[in-house]
Amino acid sequence: MTAGLWTHWVLPGIWITVQLTLYSAALATFVAFAVGMARTHRSRTVRFLAGFYTEIFRGTSALVLMFWLFFVMPSLFGWALVPMWAAVLALGLSYGAYGAEVVRGALNSVVPAQREAGIALNFTPWQRMRLILLPQAIPEMIPPFGNLLVELLKGTALVSLLGVADVSFAAYLVRLATQESAQIYSVTLVIYFVLAFVLTRGMKTLERKTKAGIGITMTPGTPGTPGGTR
Repeated sequence: MTAGLWTHWVLPGIWITVQLTLYSAALATFVAFAVGMARTHRSRTVRFLAGFYTEIFRGTSALVLMFWLFFVMPSLFGWALVPMWAAVLALGLSYGAYGAEVVRGALNSVVPAQREAGIALNFTPWQRMRLILLPQAIPEMIPPFGNLLVELLKGTALVSLLGVADVSFAAYLVRLATQESAQIYSVTLVIYFVLAFVLTRGMKTLERKTKAGIGITMTPGTPGTPGGTR
């Protein structure tokens, strides 16, 4: 692979993949917390609507949703999205549905006595959520969120089917230009691995800091670290 192909196609493709991951992850995080907290709401209607959203988007192909947003929505509503934003919206909504279950499970794992203490202190539901439940639940969300983030990174490769010049699309162009598959796709595998490794290490650091914030010290052997205890 020549230096020119690397400079003009692959490096910009890496940057586009990083942008797609960050934008989609931001949307997915917002959706996950909004829907996940709604699934623990006292109102049965709110819980039903949040559950309906989760089931719809967990049961829908992100690729088909991406095509629907890009090709179908303009003809139905007159709203045309550029390929990149159609991809961000599809990935964010899809992975946000999976993240919502992570949030719901983590919130429900907080011991009932903590909720009862908030009620005894006359906290409003939002104060109980913000001051008691979320600080204890967020550290438990981070490991599964880390897995979802890596899956999201790999899922960004779908955008190449819309012509977005991410790293996988760049690899395809380089293969066409050089007629060499082994080298470019081997390099692409390494690129995805490095990006995933960086994300994984970042999430582990975030997990350690959030647990330290509530008095949990992660030592070698802590669940989530090799051979550790809490």
